[in-house]
Amino acid sequence: MIELILSKIKIDENRSEQVIVLKEREGARFLPVVIGIAEVNAIKLKLSGIEPPRPLTHDLLLKAIRELGASLKEIHIDKLENNTFFAKLVLTRNGSGEVKVDARPSDSVALALRAGAPIYVAEEVLNEAGVNEF
Repeated sequence: MIELILSKIKIDENRSEQVIVLKEREGARFLPVVIGIAEVNAIKLKLSGIEPPRPLTHDLLLKAIRELGASLKEIHIDKLENNTFFAKLVLTRNGSGEVKVDARPSDSVALALRAGAPIYVAEEVLNEAGVNEF
């Protein structure tokens, strides 16, 4: 697995697409991922530092994970199939091992940013969908 960081968010108003661009932490490749407007807004809200008066969906899920005695260790973007990325939330709970939960990459990134958890991609996914410039 290769660690990624959020590099930028691009909004293409002509095509009504929002793209998060993830970059290799120790490399030069980028991984663009098209996401929905709700998820891009959740990511932008977290990056802006604005705290909503009530928890939004990603804040609520992270709070529920923590209240159940678990934590978000990391996320894995582990598959690309028919131009769709697949991800897993990797949760840990008080030394009882890891639990992997299937999730969309957009939700996974929004949660990772809130939890301060690292983002990883499978090497074969980055080899297939990664680009050298963005």
